[in-house]
Amino acid sequence: MIPSRRLLGILLAGLVPVVIGAENPDFRWTIWVYVLLLIGFVAVDWFITPKPTLLEVARINEPKLSIGEQNLITLAVHNQSQRTLDLQIRDEFPVEFPSDALILKTKIEPESVQEVSYHVRPLRRGDYRFGNINLRYTSTLGTFLRQSKIAFDELVKVYPNVLDVRKYDMLARKGMLFELGLRTARVFGSGTEFERLREYTPDDEFRSINWKASARRNKLIAAEYETERSQYVVSVIDTGRLMRPTINDIAKLDYAINAALMLGYVAMLKGDHIGMLSFADHVGRFLQPRRGKAQFYQMLEMLYNLPSQPVEADYGRAISYLGLKNKRRSLVVIFTDLSTMDTAKPLIQHMARLAKTHLALCVVMSDPNLVGYVGKSTQNSTDVYERAVAEMVLDERRVVLDTLNQAGVHTIDVPANKLTVSVINKYLEFKGRGLI
Repeated sequence: MIPSRRLLGILLAGLVPVVIGAENPDFRWTIWVYVLLLIGFVAVDWFITPKPTLLEVARINEPKLSIGEQNLITLAVHNQSQRTLDLQIRDEFPVEFPSDALILKTKIEPESVQEVSYHVRPLRRGDYRFGNINLRYTSTLGTFLRQSKIAFDELVKVYPNVLDVRKYDMLARKGMLFELGLRTARVFGSGTEFERLREYTPDDEFRSINWKASARRNKLIAAEYETERSQYVVSVIDTGRLMRPTINDIAKLDYAINAALMLGYVAMLKGDHIGMLSFADHVGRFLQPRRGKAQFYQMLEMLYNLPSQPVEADYGRAISYLGLKNKRRSLVVIFTDLSTMDTAKPLIQHMARLAKTHLALCVVMSDPNLVGYVGKSTQNSTDVYERAVAEMVLDERRVVLDTLNQAGVHTIDVPANKLTVSVINKYLEFKGRGLI
């Protein structure tokens, strides 16, 4: 029980009878009257104020929280008493999670359920634990604040960004994928997978006419085809030291995992086989390419707690291992980062070898700090030095990417917040052009 401001005000007003009784023995009875009235008033308030046992609370959230996203946490409170309560609620969410609210306030009517919500933004994948739910409400007569703690210990797992997967599903059903920045890159007429029938136009090839459908409709009908399915898409994720730095509080590795997961989901919906491999100085986890949703969920479980390593990545070992495990021509997407030309030589050498048998795509994230230094105005010698170093590093980075392109390796170099969309668009482009 916490005294309220009202009770403190009553105690302050009670100084008058206390002073009178202290100076005049004939009026000491006023002190006792005041104390007894105050105790009785608080006791009545205690008796008529609803007990904490009349409040039920439940925490409602997704079983899989998404890294880097605002995840909704809802607290539902059931007031089983006959009085309206002004509630303050504090949920004990993991201290590692930034939140948009610490104390939630609401008024709940008698015999009703009220929901309040807040958001958390996890910055690391893995296992975390929510604690108790703390309630505080003003007594009926306002003399104190009643407080209770409801045990609601709960384990939660922070996964890669599964909210993007759900958003993709929703927009795909509405035919509004352009809102995600995705482009349609199908090339009809060049594949063998039937897509649809439509009316023939003079621009269509003569061989595209479907004569049976034309006879039924008494007009020329053309058949559209898209490139065949059941192709192989493998995401190769560097978990070495270059992927440990953060951009907007999220590690580069997590951006790469989000993009790889979304790529796997889109490829799975297209009917392709999806797989993955992680590596640092040695090969970490490998998932043989297969089709179906079960494969996607297995990939999700393998990625949700994939750690980074403070070591140099061994590209040769990873690509050699993949060559032994996956003989079929595939789209191999390597998520990594670049530093200097000297350290990038192994990447260039082994990806050039990979490009001879597979469709190779190297995905890197541009560093916003470097870009910011290049565009920064110089006011002193330190600014000049920083800008010169940034321009030198970016020039060297462009040389590495150009060298990869000349070796037959496709590349993507975009800001972290555009990584997923760029990777998906490149995949759709490859598939539409029949390159895989």
